[in-house]
Amino acid sequence: MKLLSSKIKNDVLESMIKVIDNDREKILEENKKDIEAFNKEDQALLDRLIVNNSKIDGMIKAITEVKNQEDPVNQEISSLTLDSGLVVTNKTAPFGTILIIYESRPDVTIEAAVLAFKANNKILLKGGKEALYSNNILEKCWHKALEENNVSTDWIKLLHLKREETQDFLKNPPEKLDLIVPRGGERLIKFVKEHASCAVLVSGRGNNFLYVAEDANWTKAINVIVNAKTDKISGCNSLDKVLINKNITNYEAKIKELEQVLDQLNVSIITDNKTSKIIPNNQEIKKNSTWSQEFLSLKILIGEVANLDDAIKKINTYSGGHSAAILTEDKQKADTFMQQVDSAAVYHNASTRFTDGGQMGVGAELAISTDKLHHRGPLGLKQLVTNKYYVFGDGHIRE
Repeated sequence: MKLLSSKIKNDVLESMIKVIDNDREKILEENKKDIEAFNKEDQALLDRLIVNNSKIDGMIKAITEVKNQEDPVNQEISSLTLDSGLVVTNKTAPFGTILIIYESRPDVTIEAAVLAFKANNKILLKGGKEALYSNNILEKCWHKALEENNVSTDWIKLLHLKREETQDFLKNPPEKLDLIVPRGGERLIKFVKEHASCAVLVSGRGNNFLYVAEDANWTKAINVIVNAKTDKISGCNSLDKVLINKNITNYEAKIKELEQVLDQLNVSIITDNKTSKIIPNNQEIKKNSTWSQEFLSLKILIGEVANLDDAIKKINTYSGGHSAAILTEDKQKADTFMQQVDSAAVYHNASTRFTDGGQMGVGAELAISTDKLHHRGPLGLKQLVTNKYYVFGDGHIRE
């Protein structure tokens, strides 16, 4: 796809804002069809699926924010004039074609596309079958905005593929793919990695941990745990595991208090073999793999650790590398934790729910990357480019 001017791209986004606003009722009607056909038992997926006026406002806000950001393409990273006289300039460049595979969330059809398009990438959207009607109407909105500005609709395309067809598409894509972003659970990520023939950027798996140190302010700890667990259970930044230092003052009383608070919020508790002796009326962990599981539900595991090193070791062994938090009033402990825990985002005395492009000042995000190349954390507009070297000579040859 050729390079588009910033004006053309922004004109498309301005059109899209108007199209979505004008087609609110159609979008809500199509989303209602998806909701009526959905298996209501999976609360996390249902939360992601629902579109209401507030979510449409959020879509418009995301487009507006991206429109107002500086074009990330063709920005100079560095420029050197070598002793040979060669001028070597490094600039940002589009990836090319990005494929994103995601489950349930129609708002990704907006956020992923607006970011990819502004960064001059073609994007192929493979949404889940549970959001079929919602994604179809949103693709029509995109195409209308593109056509109004005489821009090809090939820039933003929704793929209608079954699982077997997706597998074939990944193995032998009918067009060149430059990057695939699987945004979902462990099974989706594994599926894409097994079958992809180009670079894959892993996103979306949480399994986030929080460590309560022996000197933690307990009131802060309770508030942060409750927020991180219950604010949005379908978020990949929600909390799954709490590790509590056994040397905290009134340890047993605090464990029982946490149990009571969580019970009142209908959060089911899993215990390890040590905390089960303090709060025995909860399910005890049966297999080690539970430590690696992302719950995406009102469920939390409470475990005991002896010290900071034990907490760090446990987190680095089992977490998804997404977000981890420490509750402590000791800055040195916090520094040690934040430097040694291998996660995309680490927190001191704050909820993991802030691992979000908008909350971190990045703006709209394509995904939260838990990979280390080429970027880690929220993938915003500036992260949806690669780089290219421009070398200028005057008949130079290498001797």
